[in-house]
This record gives sequence, C-alpha cells and structure tokens, in this order.
Amino acid sequence: MDEPLYPPVVPFPISPRCSVSELVARMAGTSFQARNLALGVEIWSRMLEGKVTILFGLAGAMIPAGMRYIIVYLIQNRLIDCLVSTGANLFHDLHETLGRKHYQGNSRADDVELCELGINRIYDVYMSDADFVEGEGYIAEFSQTLEQDRPYTTREYLFLLGKRLCADGETEGILTSAARAGVPIYCPAIGDSAIGIGVARGRVKKENRVVFDIVKDIIEIAEVVLAAPATGVIYVGGGTPKNFIQQAEVTSYIFGRQLEGHKYAVQITTDSPQWGGLSGCTFEEGKSWGKEHKEALTVTINSDATIALPIMVSALAEASAEAIKSRKPPTFILGEDLVIK
Repeated sequence: MDEPLYPPVVPFPISPRCSVSELVARMAGTSFQARNLALGVEIWSRMLEGKVTILFGLAGAMIPAGMRYIIVYLIQNRLIDCLVSTGANLFHDLHETLGRKHYQGNSRADDVELCELGINRIYDVYMSDADFVEGEGYIAEFSQTLEQDRPYTTREYLFLLGKRLCADGETEGILTSAARAGVPIYCPAIGDSAIGIGVARGRVKKENRVVFDIVKDIIEIAEVVLAAPATGVIYVGGGTPKNFIQQAEVTSYIFGRQLEGHKYAVQITTDSPQWGGLSGCTFEEGKSWGKEHKEALTVTINSDATIALPIMVSALAEASAEAIKSRKPPTFILGEDLVIK
C-alpha cells in the first residue's frame, strides 16, 4: 500500500498576476473539485501529447451561456477531433453566426410577461422568439437546397450547413469552424431541437424531403474509434452526446473487433450517479460495459461547466501550447461517406 499520509495538501497561495495555468497548477495541490479540475487539465494534456483521437460531448445550454468561442477554439486548434452535440447547442450557434444575440436576463423574471413580449428564457438568458422562428426558417430553406432523393447522416448535413453558414454568417462559429477544419459533428437527437423543427417546417410545406440516417451515424463513429490508436473523451454534461460517444467503443464488435474502451476520460457534470441517469453515471460504471479501458485515466469534475470549462481550456492554451502546435490529429474527409486518414 502506498504511504497514506503523502502527499500533503498545499494551501493555495495568492500572488499578483497569476496566470490561469499557474492557477490550475496551484489547484492541483488542494482538494475537492479544485483538484479534480486540475486533474482534468492534466488528463486532457496527456491526450494532446499522445496519439489519441479526442471525442467531445456537448450537452446543456452552453452556447446561450457564452461558451461558443471556447468550442470554436477547441476545433480550430484541434484540441478535439470529433464533436457530438445536442441539436439545441448547434441551433444556438447558428443563431449567433447569423448575427443574432443571446441576452443577459433575470432568472426571477415574470415568465408570463416574457411570453407576451416574445422573449424566451433559458435560466438567466433571454432570446427573441421571432429570431428563433427566423432561424428555423433558415434551416427549412437550407434543407430545400439539398438532394431530396437520399438520406443524410447528421454529420454530412451539419457539414453542409456549416459550409452554407461560411457564406451567410456574420461571425465564426462552431458549425463554420468545423466545416473549415474538417472536424465531424454528430447530432444523434437532431429531431429534439429547433434544427429538427426547421426541417419539419419545410416538410409540412412540401419544400423538402430530408431524411436523416442515424444508423449510419452509429457506424461512422464506430469507424472513427476503430481507426484510432487510442481514444479520449471529454463530456460537458451528459445525455445523448455522452452515450453516443460511450457506446462507440462497444459498437466496434459489429466489425469483428472488440476494443478495450476509451483510454482517457474527463467529464464536467452537476448530476449525481445515484439517480441512475447517464449524465451523472461514473466512468467506473462505464467500465462494466467496456466503454472505458480498465486502466483508463479518468476524472469527474462536479462543477458548473460555465465555470470549469473556461478555466480548463485557458490553462491548456497556456501550458500545453507546444503540444497543441506539434499535435498531428486524424484527418477526415466529410463527404457523403466519412473518409479517415
């Protein structure tokens, strides 16, 4: 047994002009979620230094909360190689790329009054309902331009949407940066979002017959992990994005191979495991399914992601700049079929 009274907790020292990477390094000497956050940065840094394909799951209302440019940075600098997101986050990204805004509001507002004013509330964030409907119209019009006689993976659809936004958008966003960088985006529950509503709006008006091939999405992401020397996962929240990535390693058996699970795993969540939901379930539980490698480096950071994620990515940008610059990520060709090089 290792010496139980080592190492000691190091009280956090305060000094002027402390960088974010130094802040996180000091947190590593403390305990509770501060130490977990520092461990999360260390594990992510190890992914960047090795031959690891990094998959990122994004749930929660992260884009309305102001986390959009963090995800853009991760894509542009290839701190991640594949994004799996809720449709809501991607629609909010489209909303801002087209020049619309989210606004700081009040979580204690009169919601009946907000409804009468045409304002939608996400905790303490507001957005215009008229802008929301306009965004659905953009999705309906875009869907009309696609081939109507074949199904699309969500990955191909979102790539083409990103390319369209490169021409129409006013700011760089998640969809546009992923299209430019060749980073695949999957949205396994795309119908559960304003993107799905926009496609449905066009269908009702008989302007499109777009159909999503979700099963091909499953096959493709299994191919992504099969092609990787090793895989690492990072989850903001849980839900469908987390499970879609988690099951990729298990799905490998349909190709006649049995992978050993993700080698690195970091999650930021406010949920607890005892309720049985995936958002709070531990990586130890995932090992029972073969989703994580039996010796995987893992950490769960029980924190609001709007606090943890900016600190973690800022620290990585400082402390792991050389690893980011020298990293050789996988190359994807995002056509009708996914090609991995």
